[in-house]
Amino acid sequence: MIVILENKATQEELQNVIAYLENNGFSVYKSSGEDGIVLRTTGGEPNFDFRKIEIIPAVADVYPVAEPYKLAGRNYKDDKTIIKVGNVEVGGNEVIVIAGPCSIESEEQIFTIAEIVAKSGAKILRGGAFKPRTSPYSFQGLGEEGLKLIRAAADKNGLLVVTEVIDSSQVDLVENYTDIFQVGSRNMQNFPLLKSLGNKKKPVLLKRGYASKIDEWLMSAEYILSGGNMEVLLCERGIRTFETETRNTFDISAIPVIQRKSHLPIAADPSHAIGYRDKIIPMARAAVAAGADALMIEVHHNPEKALSDGPQALVPVEFEDMMKQLKRIAEVIGRKI
Repeated sequence: MIVILENKATQEELQNVIAYLENNGFSVYKSSGEDGIVLRTTGGEPNFDFRKIEIIPAVADVYPVAEPYKLAGRNYKDDKTIIKVGNVEVGGNEVIVIAGPCSIESEEQIFTIAEIVAKSGAKILRGGAFKPRTSPYSFQGLGEEGLKLIRAAADKNGLLVVTEVIDSSQVDLVENYTDIFQVGSRNMQNFPLLKSLGNKKKPVLLKRGYASKIDEWLMSAEYILSGGNMEVLLCERGIRTFETETRNTFDISAIPVIQRKSHLPIAADPSHAIGYRDKIIPMARAAVAAGADALMIEVHHNPEKALSDGPQALVPVEFEDMMKQLKRIAEVIGRKI
């Protein structure tokens, strides 16, 4: 942290600022600059709120320098984290495709889609048994029955499972059926839930909040990591902006930004980001080209009758065509699908 004092600061005020910093665990180094006296600090107590410095008399500006996330950042681990689940590695050279419906609707539906995506090259089956919906009147999911169905469909087709957990009270139940926990956009800052998942041994796919900055996203990952669970897969799913032509604005730039800031692997979910079927494949291509470690794609064999998010689900022939295109793009950048 860098603290700049006002030009008119007295010696007593300077000593008061230094004493306050040292009492809060900082080491202080004083120098003089064009704008006045500059205090450079190292250390400090965990989670110190730098705004406390701003209100001290004679302080002109405060610039936090250190990243607030200790375990998610490159300073903690420079080598990229690779998440291994069964025979699948996320974060390595292979771009992993996660595919399936938004919601688990029936046995026929999830078994049909699981077979389709497995044949086209997906490695992980997605589908929600618990659905946090904007309207309380919308389909909320099949609950444990849905978990049983997706587990059986995945096992039959040699796939792993990722499914959403929406409350800390559900963690143990969902753990019985899933290979990867999913935390959705609405729950990115559900801190009790994140703490509960930090105590588990299974990976967590953490979606970016639709109104969250990248550093806030990484701080949410920090909650999981600080609990001892070091396997977090970040997922960019679009953010809310003033644009109305798409469901959200797909922040492709978040992929290289995360890769510079963090060792954690990153996935991209163009289905939720865009919200319209005809735009999913171009955005999936862009995500692979930008360096995404995984893609999360919604697929439905009968999207017109889907109980949730049918307009953004690819039909099987589109998914198969997308996979062929992505394989070619991956080869160009030295990766594979």
